[in-house]
Amino acid sequence: MEEELNTTYLILGGHMELQKYRYLCFVFVFIMYILILCSNSTIVYLIWKHQDLHEPMYIFIAALLVNSILFTTNIYPKLLIDFLSEKQIISYQDCLVQYYMLYSLGGSEFLLLTAMAYDRYVSICKPLQYPTIMRKRTVSIFLTLAWLLPACQFVGLTIMSSNQKLCSFTLKNLKARSVFGVVALIITVPLPVLFILFTYTRILIISFRSRRNVRRKAAQTCLPHLLVLISFTCLGAFDVIIVRLGSDFPKTVHFTITLQTILCHPLFNPIIYGLKMKEISKHLKKLYLSKKDQGVQDGRCECQSFEE
Repeated sequence: MEEELNTTYLILGGHMELQKYRYLCFVFVFIMYILILCSNSTIVYLIWKHQDLHEPMYIFIAALLVNSILFTTNIYPKLLIDFLSEKQIISYQDCLVQYYMLYSLGGSEFLLLTAMAYDRYVSICKPLQYPTIMRKRTVSIFLTLAWLLPACQFVGLTIMSSNQKLCSFTLKNLKARSVFGVVALIITVPLPVLFILFTYTRILIISFRSRRNVRRKAAQTCLPHLLVLISFTCLGAFDVIIVRLGSDFPKTVHFTITLQTILCHPLFNPIIYGLKMKEISKHLKKLYLSKKDQGVQDGRCECQSFEE
């Protein structure tokens, strides 16, 4: 009975070769975390505040950035604690929770990108039907499915793992979990990616057949989505193919490259959408200029009061 009540801890081996740089890593990761929170939150705030951004495309962008905030918050606090700890350990239960959040939010990322691709497809290929197809109810359904579907899929895998003792898996249970995992992976990654490729292929064909302003609109709105999709797909492919299937790479290389998934991509999203999306970029400039003007006015007030 005592063994059943004991908490099982796992040792995180990826940190071992970075111990002499742990304080430097802590400062770097902490700065990156603050940048991710601030950049993503700023664009979400702009989309929420401005009425002209209350369109399906921008709502999906806001949802994607909120997903990035949740994704990094699931990982960064524990990562920062590990950098300052003598021993990098995690309880098996906490590891399962982190695993569940990581893969469910990762699946939501692909489904949100799929919804954004469909929105662009309807906007460019069926512009007259766009208001009737992409209604508020449709957008709400897409957002609910994007978060709920991966959450329901991966909760099954998490429950299966929690009911097993470490180092005592039977072939039958391992096979069942592998099949379940493959099915969940196919639904949340390859199928959405294939659908996205299909929609953007259709957009590309119709754009070339249309006028210049249609091609310009397609390029302005679709290019950021494609860049984000390529970034996340490449990082996800590395995680699945290299890390999960195993390789002869050193642990430091594994840890460093895997870290790019939680460092670069969540910061890449707001940069791409903030710079490439015309309407968001316009509001960002207004926000920056208003802050700058406010700072100048405050400085003048201080100078006047000093002179008086």
